[in-house]
Amino acid sequence: MPTILQILGWRLFFYANEGNEPIHVHCQKGEKECKYWILTSEFDLEEVFAYNMNVKDKREIKKIIFEHFEYIELKWKEFQKRKN
Repeated sequence: MPTILQILGWRLFFYANEGNEPIHVHCQKGEKECKYWILTSEFDLEEVFAYNMNVKDKREIKKIIFEHFEYIELKWKEFQKRKN
């Protein structure tokens, strides 16, 4: 579970054993947790799940992901190469 970013108390990371899902990132801050698919061709996100999060939390983490969109995509590709 490599951590790729830590910003404003959020930890963004990947899991190694999630099969053939599209590019995605897990995010955690205290008891809050979520997962977003990274839709690179549309420069968009799709929420997969959100636990213990309110609208403000979702807005904050989406902003962080969008600000680091290309970096997350790059880290995902590097992570997948190391995994194989």
